[in-house]
Amino acid sequence: MKKFYSILLAVSFSLAVLAGCGATTEPGQAESGQTEAKQEVAATIILNNGEEELANKEVTVETGTTLMEVMKENFEVEESDGFINGLEGISMNEEEKMAWMYTINGEEAMVGANEYEIEQGDEITFDYQSWE
Repeated sequence: MKKFYSILLAVSFSLAVLAGCGATTEPGQAESGQTEAKQEVAATIILNNGEEELANKEVTVETGTTLMEVMKENFEVEESDGFINGLEGISMNEEEKMAWMYTINGEEAMVGANEYEIEQGDEITFDYQSWE
């Protein structure tokens, strides 16, 4: 009986050592142990001041990048609470009721620039216009 307990103890110890040596994979890592590369998306940013085009820029960014991040990296931006109030030195004018509005692929944006994540092929147009 003593021999049985010795064998059981040796097997248990061996299993514990083997379990501790097992390979683990970190969350978000591929089986090879390398992290996956983030995908990139391309978009076009256009700035208009009435009928005058101020800028037309192609950008390539990582998936998940917000419009605000892109704008700050590529243009002179004035912002508050996630909304763009000024671009390239042209600021919102409350007396004349003029402000920067933007569209995404021809449709009016429904969120602030800090909430919108750039998607592949987006055409984002900022237009300095009357809000009436």
